[in-house]
Amino acid sequence: MLKFTEEHEWLKIEGGVATVGITVHAAEQLGDLVFVELPEVGATFEKGGDAATVESVKAASDVYCPLDGEIVEVNEAITADPSLVNSDPQGAGWFFKLKLANPADADSLLDEAAYKELVG
Repeated sequence: MLKFTEEHEWLKIEGGVATVGITVHAAEQLGDLVFVELPEVGATFEKGGDAATVESVKAASDVYCPLDGEIVEVNEAITADPSLVNSDPQGAGWFFKLKLANPADADSLLDEAAYKELVG
């Protein structure tokens, strides 16, 4: 199941764990990334918490935790090579995996059609 937030994060949910990253739209708006800071494995976040930070040649931006949960894995490849986020934001450029506190909360997020309407 693929879900999106109004803050331009995507979630691919499998078995109560969400792989989270930024959308193609967000990557395009940010421009070339030069730095990514990821959360610690084991950290817990509430929905809307600042989970990660990205810096591009244009600006710095926070990546928000889309739902309540615990970080179970991070993608170290994007800290070594932030350009992965630009080249494949919804694939190899994922940020972290989040064990959802309540997987049913994902129902309140946007589906792909609603997200595409948001970004127009």
